[in-house]
Parts: sequence; C-alpha cells; structure tokens
Amino acid sequence: MWLQTAYSQHHLPQEPAVNPVDLTLVEARATLRSGALGCVEYAQALLAQCAAGASLNAWVSQDPEALLRAAAVVDASGAARDDRQALAGLPLALKDNIDTVALPTSGGTRALLGRTPPADAPLATALFEAGALLAGKANMHELAFGISCNNAVTGAVHNPWHRAMIPGGSSGGSAAAVAARLVPAAIGTDTGASVRLPAALCGVVGFRPTVGRYPGAGILPISRTRDTAGPITRSVADAALLDGVMAGGASALAPVSLRGLRLGVPRVYFFSGGEPGVLAAVERALATLAAAGVVLVETEVEGLGPLNDAVGFPVALYEMTQELPAYLAAAGYGLTLAELAAQIGSPDVAGIVGSQLGDQAVPRAAYEHALRVRPRLQAAYAECFARHKLDALAFPTSLLTARPIGDDETVQLLGQRVPTFGSFIRNTDPGSNAGLPGISLPVGLSNGLPVGLELDGPAGSDRHLLAVAAALEAAFPRMPAPPALATFHH
Repeated sequence: MWLQTAYSQHHLPQEPAVNPVDLTLVEARATLRSGALGCVEYAQALLAQCAAGASLNAWVSQDPEALLRAAAVVDASGAARDDRQALAGLPLALKDNIDTVALPTSGGTRALLGRTPPADAPLATALFEAGALLAGKANMHELAFGISCNNAVTGAVHNPWHRAMIPGGSSGGSAAAVAARLVPAAIGTDTGASVRLPAALCGVVGFRPTVGRYPGAGILPISRTRDTAGPITRSVADAALLDGVMAGGASALAPVSLRGLRLGVPRVYFFSGGEPGVLAAVERALATLAAAGVVLVETEVEGLGPLNDAVGFPVALYEMTQELPAYLAAAGYGLTLAELAAQIGSPDVAGIVGSQLGDQAVPRAAYEHALRVRPRLQAAYAECFARHKLDALAFPTSLLTARPIGDDETVQLLGQRVPTFGSFIRNTDPGSNAGLPGISLPVGLSNGLPVGLELDGPAGSDRHLLAVAAALEAAFPRMPAPPALATFHH
C-alpha cells in the first residue's frame, strides 16, 4: 500500500504548532522571514534534535556555539527578512569532503582528520554569501569511495528508518541528517550514486546536476569527469532553491503539467533483478502518474550496459590518482597519495586506492579508451530522449532497499548473495558516466524501508528536470518522518 493516508494531507495548511525541525528549507525560510521564528530559536531546535539523534553518527564535526553566534547575528541584523539573501539564517550540513575553514575537512579519512583547508570551497562560499549557516560537516564513506558509510575511521552512519541498516553512500551522513530532521538540507557529492542513493535509502530527495553546473574546486576529488556536488533535501522546492544558489542564479521553476508529460520507462535494463517490494512501489508510482495523464513510453538506451562498463571504473580510478595528489598539494598538507593511503581505515577503500598504487593501476591507454567511448554513451542517451521526445527517464534509484551495516562485500537479493557495491550503483552509474542530471524522489516503503524513483534528464536540462520532479512530487503522498524519530525524545 501507499504510505498511510494520514501522511498524504500535505496540501492542508501547516498547523501553527509545527515543530521547527519538521520545516522544509523553503518553509523555514518563509517562517524566518515572517518573524514567526527567530534564527537562534530555530538553530536551538535543530541542535536539540542533533543531540537526541546523536546515535545516528551523522556528523564528523560540529560547533554548536559558533552556529548559535551566527544565528544571533542574523537575528540582530534582520537579515532573515532581506529578500536579497536566499538562505539567510538557514543551517546547512556540508559533506566532510567540501572544504570549509570554520570546520575541518577530513574526507572521513584518518590522515586528514582535524585538517583545515586554506579556503572555503567556492561552492561553500556561494552558500555562505547567500546567508546559509554551517550546521556541521556530515559523515561519509571514507574518501567517498563506497556506498555503505560503514567508515572504520569516523564510525558507521545509521539509517534513521532502521538503525541496523546502512543509509547509503557516500553522502550517507548528509541523507541521514536530513531524513532525521537534524538539519533541513545538506550538500553531498555524487560520483556514481553518492547523492541519489542515500537519498533513496533514507526517504529524501537527492539531486545530481549536469556535471560542471556547480563549481568543483575545493572538494576532495575522485574524478573531474564524474564528480559533482548536489543537494539532499526533503522537497524538490528545497533542491531547486539550493540549485539556484550553487549554479550562480537560476530562474523560478516553470510549472509543468502532468498531462502530456513524457517519461521513458527502460524496464529491461533498469528494472531487471529488482527486489519485489521496490519494483511494486515504483510501479504504483508510475500507475499514479499514468492516471494523472503522464505518457509512459517503454524504451531502452541502446547498448547501455557495454558502453557504461567501458567508461565507469577506468575513468574514476585513473583520475583519482591524478587529482587527489593535486588536491593534497594545493592544500599544503605535505602528504603523498601513498602516505594518505597508508592510513586508510576501511578495508574496501584501502583495497581500491591501494590497487591504483601498484601493478593493478588503470593504465593511461585504458583511461583514454574510456574517454573515447564516453561520447558514444552520451549519444545513446541523447538519441533515446530525442526519439521519444522524453522529458526524462524514470526507474528505481536502487533495485534494493537498505541492507545491514557490515554487509560490505555482498548483500542478500532475490535469495542470492550479490556484490554490495555493484548492486547498489547499478541504476545510478550510467547517468553519472554520461554526465546527466538525475534526481531521486521518495515514493513509498518496502518492508518499512524507503524506495526511491529516479528521473534522469538530458544534459543541461537541470531546471526542467527539477520542474518535472516537482510536478511528480505533488502527485505522491508526502513521505513521513522515520518512525525511529519518535524515540529521540524519550
């Protein structure tokens, strides 16, 4: 069944006694602007929620006193009522691989714990100049090289829907914090899944923009071809607000009618081998959209599997060996890649990075071949969108719900043990390699765990994709807060 009807009353007026932590980013902005809530009061409510939800281990570092001082400055100046600052007084989480000088940037790895970079990342600067406050640095999979957030250095992040389960990764702390109402929104990063997957597993919205839409400097890198930051929020409107700030200004979303909207449904590649409860939730969502007038077009991206396989890992692994040392040098840390690798705590990450320091390293010829194949992957997507005049492709973000913390190598799926990493990124990886924008929306639960529906759009269609997602979101029941939150306050 869909989520309980009690949770679908999101079109009703907001109750005046709403708990501040339940406000979305856009709702919090309106409430601060009206003067109904002060910035200090709001920050205090979020900090109390953080204390109650400390067992999720969503944070690597926080400075509550600094946050309250910054909130007091906003209150004293009246900045929250100034339309020129889009994010005035709103606390945000930043993933711990996005450079900030106010709090260290460790990438969740031992060699960088407590290290403060020389400057804020341009992305962080844009957010702070728009008035955002730094709520803290969110926990993550070590060096962003994984999907579980079972980090041996900073500790495992727990899924707010079930504490024994992973939140997804690598931006798992960001998604857990947003889902658990510790913060209204967060900025994660996504190389192959790392914003959309944790958003799906934690029941929130995760937006990956077209590669290059946001500035990438000052972010601990894996791959310039694939890396991008992206917002994790509890509504599409929140993601659109943050997208506008990070992209350097964007117009309001144009309203999109569901009637006549064209979504491609690539069932052969993107639905095969999925968990029955996940597929059922996604099919219910698609049926709801069809009833509202959306045109569902059965399609496939020609040659997707082989093209994607030829691009993904060679590009990411080769570029990591070039860009991570350059980041360390630019920060003045005096660390080589080998020295950083020697202190990696998580076995899966140690294996990946270590492999690129020895005989298993991706050769330059393989990397260059992958870059030659990539335009063919992009062309296959472009042809699919154009042939059917599609607004987006729609498919399950993940073919399985969250799995137990500690299932790092294999997980249970359809009665078999299957590789953890490959199984979770299967649907998010191709769009990443093509550099496309993608967004994950929560569309219900399977055995009490969230299910995400991903929309991938043509390259550069970011604002239209967000507008499409907003229209779809309005047709779905609003996602409730995780039941585990009830235990935070007792």
